[in-house]
Amino acid sequence: MKDEGERPAVFQPSSFILHPLDMPTIIEGDFAPPPGRFGLVAARFNSLVVDQLVAGALDALKRHGVADDAIDVVRVPGSFEIPIIAQQMAASGQYAALVCLGAVIRGDTDHYDHVAGQATAGVARVALETGVPAVLGVLTCDTLEQALNRAGAKAGNKGFEAALTAVEMVNLLRKLPG
Repeated sequence: MKDEGERPAVFQPSSFILHPLDMPTIIEGDFAPPPGRFGLVAARFNSLVVDQLVAGALDALKRHGVADDAIDVVRVPGSFEIPIIAQQMAASGQYAALVCLGAVIRGDTDHYDHVAGQATAGVARVALETGVPAVLGVLTCDTLEQALNRAGAKAGNKGFEAALTAVEMVNLLRKLPG
């Protein structure tokens, strides 16, 4: 038990000094122009939203040094179909990364839950099974207004953000040892 006059130990910054040799190695991706081809897999369903996501992703890739002729845009019927095409593209060995874009908007049935869940799980599985970054840019929203806002109207463009993630992941994978 402490005496009433005893003060708790206070952290002294000077007592915790890391020397350069004690520092861990930190490896991060960056936004330098990445090598390789990029694939965009984009749903046609909810095209009012998805077309804006595609435009944002293309803008991000171009701003980060990816040439038009190093980008393939593949359109699929809906978000549910994204994983199978992403799997084929990743397995081809022709792509440094894939950006998967779609919009699933809640309706009156539980269809939304199934499509959103399977698209998300499928894209993750592609990345894990192939080692090719497959970035999820599939919006899951309650309303069309929310989706439009996230596609560039008010809340940034999630397609742009997904493409930035792809650039960063390509560069990060190149930096990893082994």
